Amino acid sequence: METAVTAALATVVDPELDEPITDLGFVRSIRIDDVGVTVHLRLPTSFCAPNFAYLMASDAQDALRCVPDAGRVRVLLDDHHDSAKINAGLALNAGYRGTFGPEAEESLDELRRVFQRKAHTAAMERCVMALLRTTGRNVEDLYRLTLGELPGGPHKEALLRRRTDIGLGIRPDDLVVVDEDGQPVASAAVPLRLRYAKAVRISVEGNAHFCRGLLATRYDDEPLSTHITNTRRAS
Repeated sequence: METAVTAALATVVDPELDEPITDLGFVRSIRIDDVGVTVHLRLPTSFCAPNFAYLMASDAQDALRCVPDAGRVRVLLDDHHDSAKINAGLALNAGYRGTFGPEAEESLDELRRVFQRKAHTAAMERCVMALLRTTGRNVEDLYRLTLGELPGGPHKEALLRRRTDIGLGIRPDDLVVVDEDGQPVASAAVPLRLRYAKAVRISVEGNAHFCRGLLATRYDDEPLSTHITNTRRAS
């Protein structure tokens, strides 16, 4: 059960940082007992965007509910200025708009889509730049680069996952260098597209590094690893 719960939480990604909440240290504790599973989350600051905070907590709750025999699932956000509101909304299955009411001006689906596109752009840049460093490929020829021409490995796997997230094809003959809507990029526009993609990638990686530092500073009196308690009796 511990393995299943941890694996489920690892599928939950911070939308802005594009990393699992388990890797970022956001999962403070996991308690497994005969009733169910209780998870406490924490964030780098008390004023992290409420929509991001709710999205991660809600995604964690959904992921845990898919774990067989998990029992009652509770996800609680600690030390956030909207903790009480978010935790109450999660307990009532109120949804984002039901939790925040008039404050919920934007759709979480739209927000998720924005950051999924950024994650795809960053993943595309990593793959293309790795290819340029290891081959004699010219930038001007990248407009016709296909997925099948990319070497296997973590970068390509990440790109394929992110293409799937936003509904792009992952066939070997699908083009790699595309815009936010999946449309091909003309040869002359490839350098500009890659400069933009590099800026996105640096921003995502920089924010992740910054947030790790904030989290470590905020919780310098406790380990950033997840504390797991399991009192469930074997069946």
